[in-house]
Amino acid sequence: MLTPRLQRTLAKPAECRGIGFLTGADITVTFLPAPENSGIAFQRVDLPGQPIIPATLEYVQPRERRTAIASEGAVVELIEHAMASLAGLQIDNCVVQLNAPELPGGDGSALLFVHAILEAGIVEQSATKPLLVVSRECQAVDSTGSSQILAGPIPRHLLAITFELDYGPRSPIRPQVLTVEFSPELFVAGLAFARTFILEEDVTALRAAGYGTRVTEQDLLIFGPDGVIGNELRARDECVRHKILDCIGDFALLGCDLHGHFRAYRSGHSLNHAICRAVREAHEEEGTFRQVA
Repeated sequence: MLTPRLQRTLAKPAECRGIGFLTGADITVTFLPAPENSGIAFQRVDLPGQPIIPATLEYVQPRERRTAIASEGAVVELIEHAMASLAGLQIDNCVVQLNAPELPGGDGSALLFVHAILEAGIVEQSATKPLLVVSRECQAVDSTGSSQILAGPIPRHLLAITFELDYGPRSPIRPQVLTVEFSPELFVAGLAFARTFILEEDVTALRAAGYGTRVTEQDLLIFGPDGVIGNELRARDECVRHKILDCIGDFALLGCDLHGHFRAYRSGHSLNHAICRAVREAHEEEGTFRQVA
């Protein structure tokens, strides 16, 4: 009989600061310890009443290129790297306070948050973490059929993610495929450093729309026709590692540990959310899904 692990939270508050990729704001983030069974929530301390938004699928808002949550007019953008850091380190209960509508971008990876959390320390709590064992094949496909993500059973008690990244022969981002079997140690050593990547032409369009005014080539990976501009890859397959990092952050919106094999082809945040909903619905029908209250 598989025994679920104990829930965990921070030993003390952890703080980090940085610039917002969207707004260019100077942002302070504080990760606070939280009681067992409370889950992850984000708190906008810059707004009247300091509203709290639970980090669950119910609060996800439609966005391109990122994950955002909202409740009663309060929005928090770009939560995926903070969520990946918490999930990657198996922090289950935490209030993330911030004084802006988005999380800071750091260097485009999860390291800003991971280092702060590790410095604060992690403690076990008495309650067990809800666990969903994927027992049925589920699928999410985009409207064009060019991207998809599948979830299915796995013979061992773990979460495995396979990601195939292929943007075609004309893309400066070369095809990459990677499978990881999740553990906190693997996350810290093999995924946390992987940075956000974007094409130069997309950066130009975003800046024309007023986004990324303070972002430089050192803050993420910008690909021009001949490769990375003004920066260097930390690994040959850094892009696919970042995609898996994003999956870990988005899957955490289910509020439970996952055991199963997720196979993604060119998936993004919207499809990540969609497969989570599909898995939840399939297992709710079986009565095998439980979420932190």
